[in-house]
Amino acid sequence: MGRFVRLARNIFSSPALFPHPFKHLRFAPQSPFTAANYFHSVSVIVPNTETQQTNSANSTKPPSLLRVRKKTHSRRNSAFTHTNNNTAVELAFNSVVKIFTVSCSPNYLLPWQNKSQRESMGSGFVILGRKILTNAHVVADHSFVLVRKHGSPNKYRAQVKAVGHECDLALLIVDSDEFWDGMIPLEFGDIPFLQQAVAVVGYPQGGDTISVTKGVVSRVEPTQYVHGASQLMAIQIDAAINPGNSGGPAIMGKKVAGVAFQNLSGAENIGYIIPVPVIKHFISGVEENGKYIGFCSLGLSCQTTENVHLRNHFGMQPGMTGVLVNKINPLSDAYKVLKKDDIILSFDGVPIANDGTVPFRNRERITFDHLVSMKKLNENAVVRVLRDGQEIELSIILQPIQPLVPVHQFDKLPSYYILAGLVFVPLTQPYLHEYGEDWYNASPRRLCERALRELPKKENQQLVILSQVLMDDINAGYERLADLQVLKVNGTEIDNLEHLCQLVENCNTDSLHFDLDDNRVIVLNCEAAKIATSRILKRHRIPSSMSADLINAQSNLQLGVTSSC
Repeated sequence: MGRFVRLARNIFSSPALFPHPFKHLRFAPQSPFTAANYFHSVSVIVPNTETQQTNSANSTKPPSLLRVRKKTHSRRNSAFTHTNNNTAVELAFNSVVKIFTVSCSPNYLLPWQNKSQRESMGSGFVILGRKILTNAHVVADHSFVLVRKHGSPNKYRAQVKAVGHECDLALLIVDSDEFWDGMIPLEFGDIPFLQQAVAVVGYPQGGDTISVTKGVVSRVEPTQYVHGASQLMAIQIDAAINPGNSGGPAIMGKKVAGVAFQNLSGAENIGYIIPVPVIKHFISGVEENGKYIGFCSLGLSCQTTENVHLRNHFGMQPGMTGVLVNKINPLSDAYKVLKKDDIILSFDGVPIANDGTVPFRNRERITFDHLVSMKKLNENAVVRVLRDGQEIELSIILQPIQPLVPVHQFDKLPSYYILAGLVFVPLTQPYLHEYGEDWYNASPRRLCERALRELPKKENQQLVILSQVLMDDINAGYERLADLQVLKVNGTEIDNLEHLCQLVENCNTDSLHFDLDDNRVIVLNCEAAKIATSRILKRHRIPSSMSADLINAQSNLQLGVTSSC
């Protein structure tokens, strides 16, 4: 799997500032007989290349059925780990559950259809409030979820209360009182220190009963989350995390140190767990807002200032450290406050080093985007910057920032609009993933570059493309214009797919004129195009000319017009 530049959530991490060569990160919630299908449908970002700073690509390679791991320990470490494992097992019996998911992903090339349903399995554990915590990728695109507790032959229906795909976490609830009888919620602990022992508990492939694997903490740092295509703090451990382990707790002593969620394929027993600060941020956000909101971002692209000539050029005095602002997202609050070529010296009073890191615990360092991501919605952050040789303090309101091209579209149906066989869709990375495992090289180059690098200019902006042409007499000659961006309709620049739909549906001229990329043009007779649409829909067994969200938007617009009249 490839490595990628994170342009999803925190856009301020530049390739030069935070390179993360996790080429083979993957997650695996499935049992062996469904692993290949599920891996293929996972939305992750980019290709298998060493020369590009790109995103993690989908993998269709099923994991091996079983890995045998040999490791030696000293007697003292073995005794300590053995005690820790016994505690973990005792806790797990009344807390850890097996999750059975039936899911169905949309087909982005034929957005009015779904792909065939698939079954997968994962793990989860009970927390306070009669909730079950698991991974988002365990229940992504779910249509039916069941849970089974240890020692019980019965499965209970579960509902997904909240999902955070960026942090790969989800909350489930079970209405049955019988299920909760004897269940004990686990408590959260702290971030473990290096070399501290942890036990990962779950239901991995290779068996049906509960499993415990042991290991120690190798490192703590921001890591690429494969499922959500974001970069958040993660803990690397040397315990085996296999398909089915996803969502299970990593226990240290009698408390949870994290949630197992992905491993490094091709390496021997390198797994990753989601740490407690990220978990608590997700849970508190859901409790405060009633739903998952996301993780905050400054909306910046920054560059390190490790070169002495660069520091001298921007007037940095000896002993002064910070990072250089290269680009600012127009939708962020920072766009109103910061300027290009500002030097960010500190964040909330914490000095930023020339390599973009800040102090973390005892003699450890971590990239400063961790401080940003842990801020709450609409919380203020104070940044000290060097601008034109002067140091100033500025206040920025932090919010989650959505990219121009969505990185993932889990748990929602794709939008589409069909006119005279022309299929219009908003550009998303899941659409590009339909080009296969090597989508970065196989998909249209211009669309791929825009998906990874272009920033939005206004709220609710989308890149609308002509995805395909369903052949008919009325569109003959236009079939080679697929995968081009639509820029204007009858001379009006479009903002998004809904805007395009409104312009076409409200057209009162004889002809429709579409301006595309590369100065290509499509012209149709308006009335003939609408008549042909019905004929083409019937031929291809397509239920509607537009997706449900556009139908609702059109209905609301008509109601608004009626009420205003």
